[in-house]
Amino acid sequence: MDPLFKVEVLSQTPNPQQTIYAGMHQDYAEAFVWDDRASFPDEDKAGDLVIRNLLGGNRGHFGPLEHPQIVLNCGWFPHSTMQQIRTHRVGISFDVQSFRYTGKKILEAADGTKGIEEVFYLRPLGAYTDRQGKRYEYTEVLRNEDLAWCLEGAKLYAKRISQGFSEEHARSLIAFDVRQHWVMSANVRSLMHLMDLRAKDDAQLECQQLCDLIFPHFEAWVPSIAAWYKKNRWGKARLSP
Repeated sequence: MDPLFKVEVLSQTPNPQQTIYAGMHQDYAEAFVWDDRASFPDEDKAGDLVIRNLLGGNRGHFGPLEHPQIVLNCGWFPHSTMQQIRTHRVGISFDVQSFRYTGKKILEAADGTKGIEEVFYLRPLGAYTDRQGKRYEYTEVLRNEDLAWCLEGAKLYAKRISQGFSEEHARSLIAFDVRQHWVMSANVRSLMHLMDLRAKDDAQLECQQLCDLIFPHFEAWVPSIAAWYKKNRWGKARLSP
């Protein structure tokens, strides 16, 4: 995995499994569940009840999972990853770093202040296949050619900026996979849906790696649900109902 890729938690709903339990419980409880909150099961027990009553046996009643929210900051991923992830917007909101307003790091790549790979992403050396299964090798020679091309694009960008071009005009000259940061918020259900689509083996490599970095935060936040998800859904491309 690229050493710069990073995912951090900005905020999250506390006691998320209890929150899901409350939603689930109100579906069939006679009482106003707020009045019963003193008797709610603890977080671990609430998670177990959610597994037993909502998720176990593929019952498919995922609605209560939509109540807790987590907000993640994703950093240094290539632009193509952001595009792929942002395609799946159901229940997920995004704020993405824009290069319409600033391109300072591109100028820094052009003058050598920043390393070219701090600003642009290229895949590691190795064997790859295309979407039709054709195999090819990404060699050091080829990758060095691509790094040189990224640098030339950054230098042309810097030249156009010095000529008075706006950032949103000059950005069309740079390599496509400039590194980009974004903030995304998701509920438990929508985050599972995203991982259903992008943790599977035929997903874009960098999207799989993003899911690999998201999952530990998911696991720390909703441990019972994450354990169930890992066992029953991770990498299986089973779309959430």
